[in-house]
Amino acid sequence: MRVLVVMGSKSDSRIAERATRVLDEFGVDYDVEVASAHRDPEKVERLAKKDYDVFIAIAGLSAALPGVIASHTTKPVIGVPVSAKLGGIDALLSIAQLPPGVPVATVGIDNGKNAALLAVELLALKDENLGEKLAEYRRRMRETQ
Repeated sequence: MRVLVVMGSKSDSRIAERATRVLDEFGVDYDVEVASAHRDPEKVERLAKKDYDVFIAIAGLSAALPGVIASHTTKPVIGVPVSAKLGGIDALLSIAQLPPGVPVATVGIDNGKNAALLAVELLALKDENLGEKLAEYRRRMRETQ
């Protein structure tokens, strides 16, 4: 089971690192790519058609990347809005307000960690070992409150 983390720009790498740290913690295989929905739509399309189980798409401003990926795959796409301008509200609304029929899960602004945790939850539906790791993670979280 594999995850593709796609950043719209290299400047989004700090958010991608938050996601990859979580994926590493759970032992989930992933790749990281930079592909702009506006500057290189052909690359985005090629990536969306690859054999990944979940896509995490990190984008700011108009944040078209998650929706464009979702338009080329039936696999789950998780959008992470980035606080590039307007505190990230512009990106959040761009991702959350996609038209009916092509949904994208959306996490909080700059929240690569939650995107990765959501990806782990989705993968755990088919991977019992991953589900056990997630349950243990949640137990530890409750104990350290």
